[in-house]
Amino acid sequence: MCRNIRTLHHFAPPSTPEEIHAASLQYVRKVSGMLKPHKGHEEAFERAIAHVAAATAELLGELPALVTPPRTREGEQAKAKLRWEKRGR
Repeated sequence: MCRNIRTLHHFAPPSTPEEIHAASLQYVRKVSGMLKPHKGHEEAFERAIAHVAAATAELLGELPALVTPPRTREGEQAKAKLRWEKRGR
């Protein structure tokens, strides 16, 4: 599950609310140990995701800009592809 949580800081364009929500969902799944909450626990699960997403958005808004050029999604995909190819050999 944790492999789906991606770095969200220092991107051009900035991380979207959808990316923040997806990372929050993966985090809550990981710490709860559940892919889907049991019946009756959905509200708590969704509330936790909303809290994590809000905290993440706040954090990203307060982090300073880095001196290095911002990351791009295409550049990160290319790096991931190279790592994947190295593992396949």
